[in-house]
Amino acid sequence: MASTSRSEANKVVCYAHPDAPLIEDYRAGDMICSECGLVVGDRVIDVGSEWRTFSNEKSGVDPSRVGGPENPLLSGGDLSTIIGPGRGDASFDSFGVSKYQNRRNISSTDRALINAFREINTMADRINLPKTIVDRANNLFKQVHDGKNLKGRANDAIASACLYIACRQEGVPRTFKEICAVSKISKKEIGRCFKLILKALETSVDLITTADFMSRFCSNLGLPNSVQRAATHIARKAGELDIVSGRSPISVAAAAIYMASQASDDKRSQKEIGDIAGVADVTIRQSYKLMYPFAAKLFPEDFKFAIPIEALPQM
Repeated sequence: MASTSRSEANKVVCYAHPDAPLIEDYRAGDMICSECGLVVGDRVIDVGSEWRTFSNEKSGVDPSRVGGPENPLLSGGDLSTIIGPGRGDASFDSFGVSKYQNRRNISSTDRALINAFREINTMADRINLPKTIVDRANNLFKQVHDGKNLKGRANDAIASACLYIACRQEGVPRTFKEICAVSKISKKEIGRCFKLILKALETSVDLITTADFMSRFCSNLGLPNSVQRAATHIARKAGELDIVSGRSPISVAAAAIYMASQASDDKRSQKEIGDIAGVADVTIRQSYKLMYPFAAKLFPEDFKFAIPIEALPQM
């Protein structure tokens, strides 16, 4: 006779060996203690497919009727019925309209959430963001949607702002221009939603620094590690000496990369750096002008100059 005991966390464990891992017997539906062999759980439901599928079949039809994984962000755990397209005459009325439609089975709330989650996933795919960031952005959107804090704002704008906040909170920030490039919303509207979401959810994000972008920018420019280390040192030193106060970290990072590359054999123009960093040439020049008089103090001591500091371009 099967015996069941549960821990405080509602977890099935063996009463004699609570720390022992359990073995699942999928055929019998039992959970067995690996230490003493006691059946501590029976009739366990197998949530897998009803039968095997083969991805290389030409038909491409998956016979599994179990459905996709549950989505806790949707009401009812995303257990709503999705009706497939009709193929026979019995699926349509006399006017040719489908008799069974998904719209009748999905609430308007879930429909808005599904569309927003799809938009977040699409934007994340375009800029190669991992699933952890997508999940955090989805959770942020769900909180905003349930709280009804941003009434009148487009869901696409809220989704873009949630993705921006998720990137900041996960320590891999992206610029507003990068999010705007994969979104259908203007930079100004994303910025407005960003501030409103932080206020509504009473959350915060860490301040961005030049180090957050340096590695990615240098990698996209194809610069060697020596130039990247020099640019990182230049940007950090410029901040410590309070040379570039009031300038955005992105423009400081771009100017530091320009200065380091010009002093090396791997030179990059302002336009090349501006295209990668998403800043204008004049913005890079303005930050560079502030840093140029202190160039001797900014470079690391072990940097190998291809040209002397005096030969660096003057703006």
